[in-house]
Amino acid sequence: MPNPDMEAFLERVESRLERVGLTAEEACRRAGLPPDHLDRVREGKALMPRGQPLIKLAEVLATSISYLVGLDPDTPPPSELLEEAQGSLGLLAGDEEGLLRAYRRLDFSHKAALLTVARKMAGPEPEAGELPARQQAGSAARTRKGKG
Repeated sequence: MPNPDMEAFLERVESRLERVGLTAEEACRRAGLPPDHLDRVREGKALMPRGQPLIKLAEVLATSISYLVGLDPDTPPPSELLEEAQGSLGLLAGDEEGLLRAYRRLDFSHKAALLTVARKMAGPEPEAGELPARQQAGSAARTRKGKG
C-alpha cells in the first residue's frame, strides 16, 4: 500500500485523468512511462515518477507538477523531483542508494528537515572552480611530488 503522499498523488492523477478524458495507460504512454506504471505505484512496486516523466505527465494531464505532488500551485516543486532518478542508472554508490531509498519514503516536511540538517552538516558549498578541502590537499601533495 502506498504511503499517504503517494495515495494523494494517485488521487490527483485520477482526478486529472477524468478531467482530460484519458486512461491511466494512455497518459503513462504519452509521458514516456510504462503503461502499468500508475498501477505499480498503487501496489507499492514503483515510485512516483520524477524528472522528465513527471514533467511530461503534468503536461499530458494539463496541470502543474506542484499540483500533482500536492503543493500550492504557486509553490515551485522541489528540485529533486525534476532531476532524473540517477540511482536507476547505476550512478550512485551503495551508501548513496541506501540514503536515497530511505529519503524517498519520507513525506515532504521530513524531506525538507533532513535536507536542512544535511546542508548544515556538509558546510557551505564550494565556490565555482574551488576544490573541496580533501581534493585540494591531494592536489597539493601530487604537485609537490611532481616538483621534487
